[in-house]
Amino acid sequence: MASRDEEILEAELKGKTLLVYLYLLRSRRNTVGVREVQRALRFSSPSVAAYHLNKLRELGLVESIRGDYRLKRLVKVGVLRRFITIRGLLLPRLLFYAVLVTSMLITYLAQYPQLTRRNVAALVLGLVPTIILWYETLKTWREKP
Repeated sequence: MASRDEEILEAELKGKTLLVYLYLLRSRRNTVGVREVQRALRFSSPSVAAYHLNKLRELGLVESIRGDYRLKRLVKVGVLRRFITIRGLLLPRLLFYAVLVTSMLITYLAQYPQLTRRNVAALVLGLVPTIILWYETLKTWREKP
């Protein structure tokens, strides 16, 4: 995607429009209707949901099929860049690194449980990135839209 398109998407994909996009992204159903979006996101009327769905359609992110809408294209703009989607679940990208480093540290401790000078140094070298990765993961999780 060209950077100009990305700038337009970033400018337009926020607020209630972003909420509607995220609802479509998380939905386990293939298509969703206007009233379903209105009820799920507690919009004041179906016309508000329709407005944002049509805005997403004009941006090329969703398509309309006999009055229902479905995702046409996935985009990663703004805060969405820091997340991946697995079966409708938004997870921070750093979560996988945090789990990897933590499991490596636990494996090391299980193999070398005795506290020698070398093991303490290795423990510190493993503990510092583990703490940093979990801190950043939780910080990203709190920014979740």
